[in-house]
Amino acid sequence: METLLQKEINEQPAVLRRFVEEEVDNVREIARRIRETDVHYAVIAARGTSDNAAIYTRYLLESFCDLPVSLAAPSIYTLYKSPPSLEKALVVGISQSGKGADVNAVVEEGRRQGALTLALTNYAESPLAEAAAHTIQLRAGEEKSVAATKTYTSQLYAMAWLAAFLRQEKASQQEEKEREAALRALPDQVAAVLALQELIAARAERYRYASHLVVVGRGFNYATAFEVALKLKELTYMVAEPYSSADFRHGPIAIVEGGFPVLAIAPTGAPLDDLAALISDLEERGAELLVVSDRQELLEKARLPLRLPVTVEEWLSPILCVLPGQLLAYHLALAKDLDPDNPRTLQKVTSTL
Repeated sequence: METLLQKEINEQPAVLRRFVEEEVDNVREIARRIRETDVHYAVIAARGTSDNAAIYTRYLLESFCDLPVSLAAPSIYTLYKSPPSLEKALVVGISQSGKGADVNAVVEEGRRQGALTLALTNYAESPLAEAAAHTIQLRAGEEKSVAATKTYTSQLYAMAWLAAFLRQEKASQQEEKEREAALRALPDQVAAVLALQELIAARAERYRYASHLVVVGRGFNYATAFEVALKLKELTYMVAEPYSSADFRHGPIAIVEGGFPVLAIAPTGAPLDDLAALISDLEERGAELLVVSDRQELLEKARLPLRLPVTVEEWLSPILCVLPGQLLAYHLALAKDLDPDNPRTLQKVTSTL
């Protein structure tokens, strides 16, 4: 019987198609408003899975839009009650439910100070949407499973569209057309990656008794490393730690010994050479390699190769690369006889101050 989580993982192509149909025009208008405002930097507030979407957004806005980004520390606004100046900031709150009190507090303070404020949420009538001047709705439909999947990919997709529209004034018409075509192709590409489900279901049993794992990525897929590690923690209770491939070399690599599992997120892109070198090093150390990639030479080094059936520009690859991680966490939970719809001690909405 299909679980709630499996159903929502499989819904992701349809969610992204719905976003294109119902929300892209709104994103285009919000991008116009941002360009017309004297914005010098962005501050992003989020928690949990949404915090990983914020990491991705940071890479987008800084590399595409020349806009410095700070990931907010909500406790400064709530516990310490000492908010910084947000003059000339774009203040963004990212929350699936829109109910996180500390995330909302950052956006409320931004609006109080006269900053341009933006909510990214699944619910247009949520407290977060009410706090912000502008809202991008995820259009994911109700997400009933505790572990977020379809709302995460929709968050990434939404911010990819926003960054593309913000960049328009610096791009040629041909570049604009190519970028929009790439974005519109993603729902079908997501469906193609989800075809890995049969392979992962068959191989997940191998890791049933694994208690620890490292996930490495870099650049745009630094966010993917964090999100995949979070899904493994939530669903399988494994100690899964995320690292930049660069940071991993600065000490943590010492934990790797024969059979130690490392999941590498290594699609085509600027960090590829660095990740390839790390994968070779890990292979020499006897690590158990799981590799998400579109590159055959890297997949051949893996005990569990997770082949991306398409190659996309790196800035869009996190929307595809997270999917094998979602599927691995789900099928590993089943292999461990755990209920993926009811992770222990967790609730769908967690509100912190």
